Amino acid sequence: MPVLTSAPEAYADFTRGLNLGQYVAPLVFGTVLAAILALVVAVPLSIAIALFISHYAPKRLSGPVAYVIDLLAAIPSVVYGLWGFFWLVPRLGPAMDWVSQQLGWIPLFADYAPPAKNIASASLVLAVMILPIITAVSREVFLQTPRLHIEASLALGATQWEVARQAILPFGRSGVISASMLGLGRALGETMAVLMILAPFAKGVEIYSFHLLASAQHQTIAANIAQQIREAHGISVSVLIASGLALFAITLAVNMIARWIIARRAEFSGAN
Repeated sequence: MPVLTSAPEAYADFTRGLNLGQYVAPLVFGTVLAAILALVVAVPLSIAIALFISHYAPKRLSGPVAYVIDLLAAIPSVVYGLWGFFWLVPRLGPAMDWVSQQLGWIPLFADYAPPAKNIASASLVLAVMILPIITAVSREVFLQTPRLHIEASLALGATQWEVARQAILPFGRSGVISASMLGLGRALGETMAVLMILAPFAKGVEIYSFHLLASAQHQTIAANIAQQIREAHGISVSVLIASGLALFAITLAVNMIARWIIARRAEFSGAN
């Protein structure tokens, strides 16, 4: 299996016969893996926070909480990267070491080596970054739920959870999907936070790895471009441009799939 190395060795490998697909494919893999892991963490938390703010929190509490969540979206990505590098990574290390020791027989949690500069740490930072986006959009959608739908559920004896499951969530399903796609778009294109946390590819490491706790086995397209652009010249620039085009294609595909899902579900939405 081909390997991907750090600059400038990566470009030397490329010129020695590693074709464009073999070079870009592991970057696409790392980009998609990090974004999916971030969504898995962020979407349930965002929906729970949005429900709490929109329907269950007291008014004197919902306003400040919503303000704090919205404020998180205005924090620059480099600040998230610094927070992840200096605060989160050192604290995740012992937990990841324990998980690897106890569950190392599962490939996902095997081969942890400190420090915790791996795809799992980067994905947690991405989850924190996209959480305010998904929460804000979902909250506004949930607030549009017709009051009659909620009151009808309560009149039939539904609990608070049943009201959310039977009235609020079905009405806001398309909005939640749209919010998730917005968050996914930011996760796919994030650069500085990922660059500051992820260790670069190690020479000789297989480029496709599901070992989430292992270091130096993943890299994203945007972080790779930012890392290598200063050393790039000649064909190296073309390689980076091609990888950027791959990221554009992924983002376009995600948006097209999201619009297709929303269009299919629109006729079943409570908004109609």
